[in-house]
Amino acid sequence: MTLLNWQAKYSVGVASVDYEHQRLIEMINELATEIEGSVYTDAIELFLGELHAAISAHFALEERAMAKADYEELEDHKADHEALLEQIRCMMDEFVADPENGRKLLQESLTNWFGQHFATFDARLHGALGE
Repeated sequence: MTLLNWQAKYSVGVASVDYEHQRLIEMINELATEIEGSVYTDAIELFLGELHAAISAHFALEERAMAKADYEELEDHKADHEALLEQIRCMMDEFVADPENGRKLLQESLTNWFGQHFATFDARLHGALGE
């Protein structure tokens, strides 16, 4: 199932960051497929942990690039990263507590979650970081 497609407007102009954005989109789509087709909650829970770890690592890379470029919105962007990670942790907790409701929450939230961040904070990064 495809929840999110890579779009050129998501590019921030830094190859390593753009690559990771594309990989995270792939992971979200893989998770959506898993949620829709798997009856094994343990597999979904494991995949959620892997997605959280990948997102955390990506945010660290992005924040280092912003710091190196002396990006003026670093603190606000970093705060949004923290809020997004907290939302994922809440989705993970909800899934563990109530897998059926957690599935619905994940399906509804993942696209909006990434799309909103890409369209706002990451869109402002385009051209600001250099290579």
